Amino acid sequence: MSFVAVRFDVGAAQAARWADALLVAGALAVDLSDPGAGTSAEMPLYGEPDAADAGLWPTSRVDATFAADADVDAALRAVTHATDLPLPAYERRPVAARDWVRETQAQFAPIRVGEGFWIVPSWCAPPEPAAINLALDPGLAFGTGSHPTTRLCLAWLIETGVRGADVLDYGCGSGILAIAAMKLGAGRAGGVDVDPQAIRASDDNARANGVTAHFCLPDALDAGVHDVVVANILANPLILLAPALSARVRGGGRIALSGILDAQAEGVADAYAPWFTLAPWRRDDGWVILAGVRRT
Repeated sequence: MSFVAVRFDVGAAQAARWADALLVAGALAVDLSDPGAGTSAEMPLYGEPDAADAGLWPTSRVDATFAADADVDAALRAVTHATDLPLPAYERRPVAARDWVRETQAQFAPIRVGEGFWIVPSWCAPPEPAAINLALDPGLAFGTGSHPTTRLCLAWLIETGVRGADVLDYGCGSGILAIAAMKLGAGRAGGVDVDPQAIRASDDNARANGVTAHFCLPDALDAGVHDVVVANILANPLILLAPALSARVRGGGRIALSGILDAQAEGVADAYAPWFTLAPWRRDDGWVILAGVRRT
């Protein structure tokens, strides 16, 4: 099956209205993106609450995909009527049918995280069968090992060691960090996330890797303390969660915080100062992981 794609640029204030109206008018999919992506004008957005860049790009690119036999002209007329906005200059082009599953899989190859430790999608053979191979496919929850923030957390777990430890992953996403901890010899590991889909994905991934790890929503988390707490979220939530996360670490226990840009590190460290002296452990592509030991 082939498709027809329509592309145009609009202001951020109008982008969501266009996207919603296009879907109502029959578009199969609508994507909003940065027109400057891949150029010196690219504007990264990280979507943190209360951040200045939390919205869309000042000029946002709208890509709408229609079935090949759709009446695109009629759909666009309906959209301009529904939004009461003039139709911007647009590009219209045919899109050939593609094997999206195969193309998606081709983007995900085994990732070497550290010496003797790999993240391996289910459709790939482990490059080192004798290594620790964590089986993980991309899904609806964050955490495949490809993002710098996840790599930093995995490297920290591997290099600082968690053998025999009780590990909590706060904001577990796919469950990758708790599963990695169990494969590294942790005595117990689990995770918590506000997204029920993340809990389901984490449970599925733990079973696929043959490890026992407990994942739950925040309200179901027990009141105990842990030897190691790791949280790969974003700077603003980490600051807000400082008292709660610090209370989860036993005296003399360790914490590692990721999802932090270099410029945000000082603010995050200050929020945890009553309980920890946090310092950068490593940096990767503009991101930093902070780590420290809970004062007794």
